[in-house]
Amino acid sequence: MHQTIKNLNSIKKELELINNKVPSIIAVSKTFPISNILPLIKNGHMHFGENKVQEALEKWSNIKNDFNNVKLHMLGKLQTNKVKFALSIFDFIHSLDNEKLAQKIASEQKKYEKKPKIFIQVNIGDEPQKSGIQKDKLKDFFLFCKKIDLDIQGLMCIPPVDSNPVPFFKKMNFLNETLNLSQLSMGMSADYIEAAKNSSTFVRIGSKIFGERV
Repeated sequence: MHQTIKNLNSIKKELELINNKVPSIIAVSKTFPISNILPLIKNGHMHFGENKVQEALEKWSNIKNDFNNVKLHMLGKLQTNKVKFALSIFDFIHSLDNEKLAQKIASEQKKYEKKPKIFIQVNIGDEPQKSGIQKDKLKDFFLFCKKIDLDIQGLMCIPPVDSNPVPFFKKMNFLNETLNLSQLSMGMSADYIEAAKNSSTFVRIGSKIFGERV
């Protein structure tokens, strides 16, 4: 059995001990070659994440033709000039955080006749250097996105580094419920257990599955 499969199974077992509803695991495969990814796909894993549109196009176009059940998640910052390319390869976008980007996605999805499932990224720690919509602007932004026919699934966050993530996860859960959304994208290799305990439905795990990036 390939090491990545062993790692993924170990994570699943950890998550199953927390509650019956195990979050979907996005295997964050950015920078890793196809040889590391294929064993997981052939073992039935569906959800994978990339940070860059160009890398995703080069790496995943053939795979998605061969394995049409694979779902690809855009996790990195998405520039408006890359939206049309992103929509051709990604099924989920986790980093929507401004009206210009929202309008571009709305425009391009009409051309593609394909609506990506979208998470609004929230700057949950009010960090000036981080992407994400401010909490006090979230409701208005959400209503704007719904008005232009975006398929908003839920919210996404990256808590401040070196902070206890639990209060931020609890706040995210509250915000999600306030907007009556059912999906939550939060939790990475260092804090996915805490995220799962606080109702995350998608955890984004890279190094714990694939190993450290060189």
